[in-house]
Amino acid sequence: MFNILVTKELPGDWLGLLGKECKIDLWKDVYPPPKQWLMQHIKDKDGALVTLTEKIDKEIIDVASKLKVISTYSVGYDHIDVRYAISKGIIITYTPEVLTEATADLIFGLILASARRIAEGDRVIRKGQWNTPWYPTFMLGREVFGKTIGIIGMGRIGKAVLRRAKGFSMRVVYYSRERHNVDAEYLNLDELLKTSDFVIVSAELNELTYHMINEDKLRLMKKDSFLINASRGKIVDEKALIKALTEGWIAGAGLDVFENEPLPRDSKLVNLENVVLTPHLGSATVETRERMAEIATKNLLLALKGEKPIYEVRF
Repeated sequence: MFNILVTKELPGDWLGLLGKECKIDLWKDVYPPPKQWLMQHIKDKDGALVTLTEKIDKEIIDVASKLKVISTYSVGYDHIDVRYAISKGIIITYTPEVLTEATADLIFGLILASARRIAEGDRVIRKGQWNTPWYPTFMLGREVFGKTIGIIGMGRIGKAVLRRAKGFSMRVVYYSRERHNVDAEYLNLDELLKTSDFVIVSAELNELTYHMINEDKLRLMKKDSFLINASRGKIVDEKALIKALTEGWIAGAGLDVFENEPLPRDSKLVNLENVVLTPHLGSATVETRERMAEIATKNLLLALKGEKPIYEVRF
């Protein structure tokens, strides 16, 4: 029987499946375990099933002398020092593809909510501020149909957003490190920002993309454009974005991810009417989260048994 560490409760009965073949050391709180707890409990483990809130760094990896596999319940793996872990012979697995459609749905929800002021309109009613009858200039938003959407990163999620954009007869432009065989026009990043009505951040977080969208880049965007980010918060310089939203460089934003999560209560974003905020809901559907649990569990068990996992991180 394998000894494993699991850092979050999982949807469905996948922990029950793991329990048939593994002795589970489970952190039961919704808050991430402290680093010292991780270091103490991972020492004798054969495998670990973690989430994106746990930072698995060199120090933790070094104490895990028996560790064979780290299975992360996420598509991203920037919370793990992957290169160092692999150099130590540890297999890293993840859960891509399954959350593609759910995240693309949320991105389009943020586009529509931002452009048509849906969340703002909801607040007006709930606060009892809808005091006038219908009139021609009340709460005017922007149309989405037929506009230009610029996608930064043309991976699985970028392609799923492209498919949805075509349903809105949008012109699609994109920027990525590599060109793709897609029904969209390739532009460099600056041209994409200057051209797009909706800029979609759909890239991985790495040393090249950290604060890729900074003050200089935001100033290139059109004054009536919107920035949408449901990938990683640190790709966007949040202070620069707040300045852009406050001073009217852009019309608005839709954000599902932030530089610090949970978003601090005193963040200036909270008080801005031209931004729609959601608490990292990209993959938050019943179907997707249960499928992620299935894949993360199977990845872990397959790797522990010396078999090929479904999704393995390779360099």
